[in-house]
This record gives sequence, structure tokens and C-alpha cells, in this order.
Amino acid sequence: MSTKPNLQVVKIGGNVIDNPSALASFLADFASLEGPKILVHGGGKIATQMAATMGIESKMIEGRRVTDEESLRIVTMVYAGWINKSIVADLQALSCNSLGLTGPDGGIVVSKKRAAQPIDYGFVGDIIHVNSPSLSGLIAAGFSPVFAPITADPSGQLLNTNADTMAQALAIALCSVYDVTLTYCFEKKGVLLDPADDDSVISSINPASFQDLKEKGIVSAGMIPKLENALKAISAGVSVVRLCHADNLQKADIGTKISA
Repeated sequence: MSTKPNLQVVKIGGNVIDNPSALASFLADFASLEGPKILVHGGGKIATQMAATMGIESKMIEGRRVTDEESLRIVTMVYAGWINKSIVADLQALSCNSLGLTGPDGGIVVSKKRAAQPIDYGFVGDIIHVNSPSLSGLIAAGFSPVFAPITADPSGQLLNTNADTMAQALAIALCSVYDVTLTYCFEKKGVLLDPADDDSVISSINPASFQDLKEKGIVSAGMIPKLENALKAISAGVSVVRLCHADNLQKADIGTKISA
């Protein structure tokens, strides 16, 4: 039986952020979670919309944003600014003492620029270090950190970073101190056997079944890296990893559980 305190790391997807009523409901549920907790959020469509109003074309490859210099400025302004501070303000109004952060704040998350081969995604960061003592200190001080998916390399270059990966890296880094539950919340009830049937939730996925689902094309596109992050987290010591609808954050038995 673990004697470590529980910690919940929750990642909320962009489709929920784009829906004000869904986001408000989710934040109320997050605020009412007992014990220490961390929220990691994606960006939604706001960055793409802002880029369009500024006459900047958003480039995507296989559903992933290519972050050139102009795009980096926009995603930093939108993710780390408007979205992050809006969420923090809403949580404060719900009596959840949250603190809005990005990777460079306190040097908590350090990354490196992704190699340009085989695909050049531009200023995109892959995480190389999480400063868990500093993060644990903020949690111990009573804060609920809210992370926007912006990091920096050791030279200070800002980098756009995948929010699913950020949640996974934070969860793994804190396993030595906490008994960690990692929950990926999005607009679906879990990983679906049939994308057209919202009730066809796959209750459990392990490395072997993931390979099978991938080969059969049942999981594809953005779900693949999400599940890769989930499987890495469970194999690295995170106690519970789950994918579920944002409405079901507090219903631990609903969604898709990941097993080693």
C-alpha cells in the first residue's frame, strides 16, 4: 500500500476549451477535486483564428501545427496569455488557488528543439527535464499549477510543446513524491472502437492491444501520440492513466484505462 500522497494531473483538450459552457463545467469539476492537482491545457482553435485575423497562414502536417517564428509569437500569446490566464481567473473564482505557468517559469520544464528530420515542425519542443522539486514546492505551498504548453530550451528559445506530452512528463516526474493519477479529458467518452459510435468505448488498452488497434486503423491520427504518451506514463510509474470525456473527470470508473 502506497504511503505517498495522491496527486491528480489532468489534461484538458482544445475542443473543450473552444466550448465555453463545456469548459465552465469542467473547471467546476476540476476545482472540486480533493487534494493536490495540476491542470495542463491545450490551445484549441483560438491561435488559428488569431493567426487568420493577422493574415498569417497556419500550416499543419498530419494534424500537427508547424510553428514558424510568427506562429510561435501567436501561440505563446494565446496559450500562455489569454487561455491560461482566463482559466486561472475562472479557477480563482471557484476558490481553487491556481497559478498559471509555462515551462520557463522557475525552469520547471526544459525542452530542446525537435530535429528538422524527417519532418521540420519548426519551433517545436521535446521535453528533456522537469524540475520536480520546484514544482512539488509550489504544490506544497497550496497552489494548483495550470500549465500552458509552452517551454524553452537551455538558451532561452521558446518552443511550442505538445500538451499531452507535457502532462505525461509532469506526471512521471512527480511519481517519486506522489501517487499520481493522470487523466486525459477530451470531447469523447474514451478511445472508441467505432468513431461513429460514441458508446463503443474500449475499457482497457495495453501495449499489445494498442499495436493491434493501430494496425487495424481503429486508432489513428492524433489518438496515436495521445495513447503513446499514456502508455509511457503507466510504464514509468504513474499509478493510474485514463482517457475520458471532460464531463466524467470525477467518475474514475468511466473511460479508457491504460495498463502496462
